[in-house]
Amino acid sequence: MVKESYMGQKITQGSMLVENLVFSLQSTLPVFLVMVVGYLLGKKGFLPQEFCTVANHLVFKVTLPAMLFCDMAGVDLAKDFEPRFVLFCAGATTAAILGVWAFAKAALRDKTLVGEFVQASYRSSAAILGVAFIVNMYGSSGLAPVMILGSVPIFNVFAVAVLILENPSRPAQSPWASAVQVVKGIATNPIILAILAGTVFSALPVSLPTLAQKTLGSLGGLTTPLALLSIGATFEGAKALKKLGPTLLAAAFKLVVLVAVFLPMALALGFRNQQLIALLVMLGSPTTPTSYVMAKSMGHEGVLSASCVAATTLLSALTLTAWIFLLKSGGYIG
Repeated sequence: MVKESYMGQKITQGSMLVENLVFSLQSTLPVFLVMVVGYLLGKKGFLPQEFCTVANHLVFKVTLPAMLFCDMAGVDLAKDFEPRFVLFCAGATTAAILGVWAFAKAALRDKTLVGEFVQASYRSSAAILGVAFIVNMYGSSGLAPVMILGSVPIFNVFAVAVLILENPSRPAQSPWASAVQVVKGIATNPIILAILAGTVFSALPVSLPTLAQKTLGSLGGLTTPLALLSIGATFEGAKALKKLGPTLLAAAFKLVVLVAVFLPMALALGFRNQQLIALLVMLGSPTTPTSYVMAKSMGHEGVLSASCVAATTLLSALTLTAWIFLLKSGGYIG
């Protein structure tokens, strides 16, 4: 009887593993395949360099701000706001970025890669993939908006700072001049301005008019496909192979290291179920395609960013499945 119960548990865990793997593949493979389509279209001349340059600027200044404004405006602060959870998201995000940045400064031989490496190692597809994962597991978006509130603004503020300070073409400056440049970059960044505007709007006792909501939603919907096509079309295989080491190292940080460091802390603080899945997405989901767009728009080469997006997207189906399986096996998520 005990043996039958044990075998039944093993079968259940096995089917759970397969189910999670299939869902992860369905979530990540289409993203990777759109990059492949972009690569093929680029080779055929349908997506020339000029188009990709314009597409990157369009995503950076129009479609991504529209998407993030809608995401932040949709957060019901009165209903969803959980101070303890938001603070943990913000604290873990900040600590992760500073830790990866310190590591990159000390360990990377090619210092021109530091900015892209840091951004690729921490900046998750939280707003894009997070809601899909939580809805699939729990039937509603749950705590995804709260996680976005605690992490996405910090993602973007640090991305601006890192990409400005670690820009290989930036002239030598005094600390004061560098600080002024960073503050100016943050204050004028369209992505950060959209996040702030969306957060302020979410606190107002009004909802976005249907016409505006559909218009901004349509614009925001262009963000991911445009960014992925541009990544694929401009992907340089020879250069990417030369950066294979940093790519795999950044992917390890993105998919394994940050989760291994901060998820046990979340468990010790008593976070469970949707909270853990939201944190898993925040810490261990693939590098967002918009990291490539921001790197290119701010004067970086973009090869490492594109390679990290491709590598983490492909590998995350396995790593996310493994993390979910471990959490379920431990009884931490239902």
